[in-house]
Formats: sequence, structure tokens, C-alpha cells
Amino acid sequence: MLPTALNEATKIIQVLLTSGKEYICVMKLHSHVPEERVRETLNEFQGLIYQRPPVRASVKRRLRVRKVYYIDVLEIDGRNVLFKTGCEAGTYIRKLIHDVGEVLGCGAHMQELRRSRAGPFTEDEDSFTLHEICYLHSRWVESGDDRLLRKFILPMERALKLTPKIYIRDSAVDAICHGAHLTAPGVISLETGIKPKEKVAIMTQKGEAVAIAKATASTEQILEMNHGIVATNLRVLMPRGTYPKMWKSREKRNP
Repeated sequence: MLPTALNEATKIIQVLLTSGKEYICVMKLHSHVPEERVRETLNEFQGLIYQRPPVRASVKRRLRVRKVYYIDVLEIDGRNVLFKTGCEAGTYIRKLIHDVGEVLGCGAHMQELRRSRAGPFTEDEDSFTLHEICYLHSRWVESGDDRLLRKFILPMERALKLTPKIYIRDSAVDAICHGAHLTAPGVISLETGIKPKEKVAIMTQKGEAVAIAKATASTEQILEMNHGIVATNLRVLMPRGTYPKMWKSREKRNP
């Protein structure tokens, strides 16, 4: 599963990079270990773990904390262990397997790996092979039926499915598009569970993505606010002028 973005939707990639992932993996044990002990050891690696990236990695090799949401053993055949795991972005599965092998005392390495989910996109429901995309594109060229493209080209709002959302008034949209921070009077509604310093998606009443922002308060605090900044703008997604300008510039307020 590898989500890709086109045109303006490339602005949303950063959200996908930091979203949770799911992998299906084959772990190769270096010697025989009782099945029950393998299962127990894998269970111990659920939750918060300390992990240092492997030698061949694209990031600095410093100790960091990552969260493993779940590890489900699918099959054990001799020294081959097939399991599925959901984890926080930045978790190295090959290092996870190496550490499991160290705890078992026999050593282990990653034999095969497949990413089955990236953020809200899953392999079963949202993925297409390159051959399928080529076929649908060729049919679109012949027929001009845009519904063929919509099978695999989705609105960028789909990438924000798991991101907490704040819905704003139409009168505040263009100001946000010009880089303004979101203040309490512009908020119409919001989702539960928002925490300070957490990334949120600023949306129109129609469900259109306006910007990615960082919340300055929790859901409960925002509901009590009558003024002040509730989210600071990180990345504008909607082009300027999509909604009419309904704010006055500083030059006009102070001629």
C-alpha cells in the first residue's frame, strides 16, 4: 500500500507520512522456539517500545519511543512466523524483529514484509495494481468517462479521514487560505478528542479541506472559548479565492 498524490493534493502527503501503518510480515527465527513462547514474546512488544533505527536507515540512529498498537500472529510454521502489526509511523519492523529475536535468545530476521495499511487507506479496499491503473486509464482515454478515473483518483479529503477536524464558517475560509490562524468566532463545530499541539484538519461546512493546523486547546476548551486562537495554520490546502473574501486587510483598516 503506497498512497500517491497529484497536483495540489501533494500538500497532504505530510499527514500520511506521520499516520499509523499496518504491516504483514514473515519473521524467520534462527533456531526452533516453542510456539507459545513466540506468542508471549510478541505480546510483550505491544504498547510503547524503545527502538533505535537500524544501521541502514534514512534517519539519525538515536533511541526513540514508538507505539505498537497490536501484533496478531496469523500462522507459525516451523521457524517461520507470519504476523500482522499496526504501529506508529517511524517504527522499523526489521528492528522490531531483531529485538524479538534477542529476547527469544535465538536471533531472528525479517524474511518478507508487506504494508497493508497507510493511514486511512487499506490494501483490500483502496489499492490498485499498476496494471489495473493502466487499464482504467486506457478505457478513460477511449470513452472520456471520468467515473473510470474516480475509481483510483480520490479527493484529498479521504487522506484526512483519521485526522481530527474543526469545521469553520464560510466567512472565515478565505482568511485561512491567506495564512491566518483560526480563532474561536470562526468555529462552527469540531470533533471530540482534540488535544493541544495535535494536528487537526480545518474543514468547510461542506466537508472541503481548507488547511492543516496545530490545535492550541482541547475540544472541551475550544467549546468554552469566545475569542482567541484555537489552531495555528501549518499548511494551506485550498487555493485562495475559492471562497469570497469577507475580511479586511490591515491597510484598509488603517489607511
